[in-house]
Amino acid sequence: QVQLEESGGGLVQAGGSLRLSCAASGSIATIGRMAWYRQPPGKQRDLVARITSGDSTYYADSVKGRFTISRDNAKNTLYLQMNSLKPEDTAVYHCYALRNGYVYWGQGTQVTVSS
Repeated sequence: QVQLEESGGGLVQAGGSLRLSCAASGSIATIGRMAWYRQPPGKQRDLVARITSGDSTYYADSVKGRFTISRDNAKNTLYLQMNSLKPEDTAVYHCYALRNGYVYWGQGTQVTVSS
């Protein structure tokens, strides 16, 4: 069982930055894949960025060059550094973990970008 808790969301002006954190209840060193998803109001949840245990990363085209995903196994924490934020980045951001075939989700943190 893995419990995930996101933090770091908030209200920011366009062009600003935020760093999201996802704290796991146990060691993330054994979690092969972790990711951030986001769900804008009234829309589906989509992948934002993904990182493997070997630190291989993937980014959605809409965030490439602006967002950076990273993981700190010593702190059991996943991060998402978001720069040059745009109003269309407004969404609830969820942390995701895949371990031994089981998927775990956090409750989400709201990010609102004003124009």
